[in-house]
Amino acid sequence: MDVLDLARAQFAVTGSLHFLFVVLTLGMAPLVAIMQTRHAITGKPVFERMTRFWGQIYVINYALGVLTGLVMEFQFGLSWSGLSHYAGDVFGAPLAIETLVAFFLESTFLALWIFGWHRLPRWLHLACIWLVAITAYASAFWIMVANSFLQNPAGAEVRGGRLALTDPGALLSNPSFVFAFPHVIGAGLLTGGLVVASASAYHLMRRHPEYEFFASSLRTGVLCASVGVFVAVGFGFAQFGAIGDMQPGKFAGNPLTGLSLALMLMIGELLLLAIMFFLLPTFWWLPRWRWTHPILMLMAPAPFLAAILGWLAREVGRQPWMINGRLRVEDAMSPGLTPGMIGMSFAAFAGLLLLLAVVDYVLIARTVLSGPAATFLGATAEPGSPDRSSPALTY
Repeated sequence: MDVLDLARAQFAVTGSLHFLFVVLTLGMAPLVAIMQTRHAITGKPVFERMTRFWGQIYVINYALGVLTGLVMEFQFGLSWSGLSHYAGDVFGAPLAIETLVAFFLESTFLALWIFGWHRLPRWLHLACIWLVAITAYASAFWIMVANSFLQNPAGAEVRGGRLALTDPGALLSNPSFVFAFPHVIGAGLLTGGLVVASASAYHLMRRHPEYEFFASSLRTGVLCASVGVFVAVGFGFAQFGAIGDMQPGKFAGNPLTGLSLALMLMIGELLLLAIMFFLLPTFWWLPRWRWTHPILMLMAPAPFLAAILGWLAREVGRQPWMINGRLRVEDAMSPGLTPGMIGMSFAAFAGLLLLLAVVDYVLIARTVLSGPAATFLGATAEPGSPDRSSPALTY
């Protein structure tokens, strides 16, 4: 492989691994907020314990996902300085806003939520997790604004050999963004919902003594996944009209793009059909139907796979352009790079992100397998002590 192919492969691998963290974060944040809202309204201890248990999984994924995001940011300066030079005044603006939102606001509110258990007033603590969810979606908003500019460089013109922003409104109303952002949000809700539903199904299948806890979690997950799949599939198909106008040959000339798109559509439609005709109409009885629990468990990886396939179809279909019609990929690369330099950074980045992904999976799996009794988020006692899982644990 030459230096260009290595750099492209490096970004594809690291981008795919990072997106696995992102899509789960976008799905889990509102789920945890909804669970805590139910506790704040009803006062039922089971909802507080659900918030702590699933919130702990969210925190694990968020913390490790932040590290993968830093790797992604570092690559722009290392391998793609040509992009920054040519379009940094436009492309860099939404990324800078996203960084401020993600690392200052979202992280601040998440820290207040983590350490505010049993310290902050009930409604203030609840507001913190909703602000976490809102700022997480705001981060996704600005990332998709930047990515959509690469797909369709709206609101900018060339001045002095560089792109300059001339119309912020056009940047924010980019047709590539308008349909893609809700599609990503739907994919996140589908992913978070199925993860919660499948983990709950595992414990219900094994006849966990805390039936109410996992029955309620399973129903909540199925409802969230139902909303997500309808949004994701609906806005996914809605994109084709805009793509046909902006990138008419996107899915025609690259075999990987067509295959990724076909597989994503197949997974999305199968999930839509399964949820629409079976899971959603019967969601109330699913906790008692043990024969459905292995099916729910097998469905958990599907949205992750669909998310990666969708990302590949969107990005690979833009080639050979870094900015569609304006800047080619080879012109966006940093000068002076050699195959050895990219090969070493590829191995380092991919190895680091793969390690983080494995750690994330292991920690989440251990948390799920240990069950709510071992939850330490918001606990007032030592791990394993009887009152950690006591229904008396309230604000």
